[in-house]
Amino acid sequence: MHFTKLKVSSEATGRLRMLRQRSGLTPNLLCRMALTSSLEMGPVGGMATPEESGQEFNAYTLFGSDQPIFLSLLSLVETSDDEELDDEELLRRLRCHIDRGIGYIAIRIDTPADAARLLSGEAA
Repeated sequence: MHFTKLKVSSEATGRLRMLRQRSGLTPNLLCRMALTSSLEMGPVGGMATPEESGQEFNAYTLFGSDQPIFLSLLSLVETSDDEELDDEELLRRLRCHIDRGIGYIAIRIDTPADAARLLSGEAA
């Protein structure tokens, strides 16, 4: 799968602003945390596609040189042996995971210490 830009929802953009103020982390790092937190919860499957009226990220800004790793994890979580997803559907599910994950971390991060605990795998 190849993409150059990804837009998140306006709701996610607002939450990213709030999280940036609380944690001191940049939105791209917060999106990485959100994605991995959501992937850990399992597939998004039939989740409604978030609207795309929020912040736009360049793929490299979002994932850096680790993009193949994140996309492999996405594919591993989202595909089964009898199902092959096209790039468009994988991109949709990537957006769903980031949106769901931002909601998840938004209620768990109130301070920079909470972000550090979440990154280390401790319950925040």
